[in-house]
Amino acid sequence: MKASDIAEAVHAKPLAIWNESLLNKEYTAVFATDLMSDALAMIQESPEDTVLVTGLCNAQVLRTAEMLDIKLIIFARGKKLRQEDIDAAEGMDCNLFTTDYTLYETCGRLYSKGISAIS
Repeated sequence: MKASDIAEAVHAKPLAIWNESLLNKEYTAVFATDLMSDALAMIQESPEDTVLVTGLCNAQVLRTAEMLDIKLIIFARGKKLRQEDIDAAEGMDCNLFTTDYTLYETCGRLYSKGISAIS
């Protein structure tokens, strides 16, 4: 599923679009967590094709995404990063969105559209 379709499916609003070409990138998996250590431990296969959904809003999320080469992060529950964290993400080539849905509902909507969950 393309990133632009993912954003539409969960009514996500952009926080930062650093690479517009990534809006046409296909994503095949979703992983939801507020514990970045879980993301590091669980996202092993094709992290570049994985959407990270989280309610944690700090630079740790960005560092984790950078380590895993994740290109799309959706912040759940209407959370938004501080502007200094968004500015720090500029060189990461990672697009950031926010949705008012919970982690559960965001993942459910994506799963119903055919994106698999990482378990």
